[in-house]
Amino acid sequence: MRFPAIAGWLCAALALTPAARGADSSLSDLDIEFTEAKLTLQSVTEENAALREKLRLSQEQVKSLTESLAIANSEAEVFKRESGELKLRMEALGIESAGADKSKLEQRLLKAVSDLKIVQDEKDKLADQLVRMSEAMLRFLKTAVSTDAQARMAVETEMRAANEALGLPGSQQAVEAQAEPATLTDGMVISVKEEYALVVANLGSRHGVKIGMPFQVWRDDNLVGHVRVVDVREKIAGAVIQDLSSNKDKVKVGDRLRVDAQQ
Repeated sequence: MRFPAIAGWLCAALALTPAARGADSSLSDLDIEFTEAKLTLQSVTEENAALREKLRLSQEQVKSLTESLAIANSEAEVFKRESGELKLRMEALGIESAGADKSKLEQRLLKAVSDLKIVQDEKDKLADQLVRMSEAMLRFLKTAVSTDAQARMAVETEMRAANEALGLPGSQQAVEAQAEPATLTDGMVISVKEEYALVVANLGSRHGVKIGMPFQVWRDDNLVGHVRVVDVREKIAGAVIQDLSSNKDKVKVGDRLRVDAQQ
């Protein structure tokens, strides 16, 4: 900076006495030089203040950019976690990475959605028909006179089974199973959707269940099969059936669930 030079010049100028300047020296010249030095000093001071202001603004920008970077890193972690969960779901559903051939995967998904809609429509039609048949049978049993109590009991039993299959009121099994205390080593199947190879367990995030977690399905002392979690809620979880010990032995409501620590 020019401060030392200017300050030295001012000191030298002020140290001069009228005797040392000589008879012909002019005070006006000294005044002019002093004024110029003063203006130069003022200009440098203003320039220094402007630089300080720029420095302050730069520091604020750095602080803002640092905060934005922290937010971006946080969002990146969220996206990374969600991407990992999606990958686990796809693996559990038997869908490989879409990077190689995205169009084929999209076609498969569209076809699957279309097939599901067709199946759902057919299921709704069958459900309506069963409901109408059940109501008709109830009316018939109220008016029919029969001495065959065993046959009447068989009809009523089949009607209750039909109502349970349709999810009509009258069966408390799923409600009781969901209310039962559960742990990762002792859960229960509370619902089965065979058409989707999907089971619902009375275990959820509050029990430590995570997407991709494998479970064994047991009935008494027999291993029925294996399932893998694809969706987790607070108190329940959905899992796809990956394999069965026997094609004749399907997963049923009431089967026990144990986390598979070997996988």
